[in-house]
Amino acid sequence: MKRMGYVLWLLIVLLFLYMPILMLSVYSFTDSESMGIISGFSLDNYRTLFTSPELRDMIIGTFALAIVSAVISVILGTSGAIGAFYSKSGTKMFADSANQIPVVNADVVTGFSICIFLIVVLNMKKETFIPLIIGHTVLSVPFVYLSVMPKLKQMDESLYEAALDMGAKPHAALMKVIIPQIAPGILSGFVMAITLSLDDYFITTYTKPATFDTISTYVVNATKGAQTEIKTALWALSTVIFVIITIAVFFMNVGAGKEKKNV
Repeated sequence: MKRMGYVLWLLIVLLFLYMPILMLSVYSFTDSESMGIISGFSLDNYRTLFTSPELRDMIIGTFALAIVSAVISVILGTSGAIGAFYSKSGTKMFADSANQIPVVNADVVTGFSICIFLIVVLNMKKETFIPLIIGHTVLSVPFVYLSVMPKLKQMDESLYEAALDMGAKPHAALMKVIIPQIAPGILSGFVMAITLSLDDYFITTYTKPATFDTISTYVVNATKGAQTEIKTALWALSTVIFVIITIAVFFMNVGAGKEKKNV
């Protein structure tokens, strides 16, 4: 009975978390124009999603921004984590603390600060996309750092020196010894960086060009007067993103399980 109680509680929690998304997915396969009334089955929302030039350009731009900022974040975050790992304890503690502050800091504060520093102080032009990329990179780097650091701590610290003693050059020792050891952390950081970029609203709002929209800013603006077919197509977009993330998480967990068995 106690075990059944735990299982029931788990199901209630999962239902509370995922019921809104599941309801949205159901409505995405109907021709309903508003929530509350489910009408006939239809794929019009998905047809609009993949054929509308406005939505297609917005989605492509969003993922292009996410990938570019994620790649830069992985390079900076991984380099910072490796540098801190092989530094003295005081430097390592400072780096850990510095990377935790942006994580717990309010997103709106980070976005507004980046806007003031880049656009007002440094006089960068928002039309160049540079402030937007920098803003998303600043948001993501600490999460990459915090994803890579645990993998470094699980690794034998002497591996790098052992590779050098065996004749490997520093760059070869890094790429062939250290990077393979921390690859799961790098992959997790990359996925996290993409997710943060897709989800961010405040930093994007403060730093994006006036003619550019990401999924988050577009969805917010779409609730203020977009066409009905565009609004309902966003239900389909939410469903597609949720399915992609679910599949990615599943395969990451499968890979982690295989890694543990091999160890």
